[in-house]
Amino acid sequence: MRKLLYLCFVFTVNASFAQTQADMNKEAYAAYEKADKELNEVYRDILLAYKSDTAFIYNLRASQRIWIAFRDAELNMKYPARDAGFYGSMHPLCRASYLAELTRERTATLRKWLQVAAEGDACSGSVSLKN
Repeated sequence: MRKLLYLCFVFTVNASFAQTQADMNKEAYAAYEKADKELNEVYRDILLAYKSDTAFIYNLRASQRIWIAFRDAELNMKYPARDAGFYGSMHPLCRASYLAELTRERTATLRKWLQVAAEGDACSGSVSLKN
């Protein structure tokens, strides 16, 4: 009887953590959306912080457009168009995870413009010396 109760407990616990592929895909896409939202917030904060520097804003916008094209090209390089089913059922999860990774990297890069450059850093470029 104890063994039966134990097995029921184990199966119940395992079943409560089970996810379908659709659930995992949805979670991965939600993580990408969260990363994208954070990127957009950082981008808007930079636009606000540097609004008087028109040359910088012009180049930031150009850089972001190019980065989006780069991100899409990276995704297509990693997962070139293939016959349906080539990458398997995890393909949507993998694509969303890679998009999230690339987006988090871009966000980290852009955050530098929201930090104060070190005093005397001759290579800080357009990064503000004040915040």
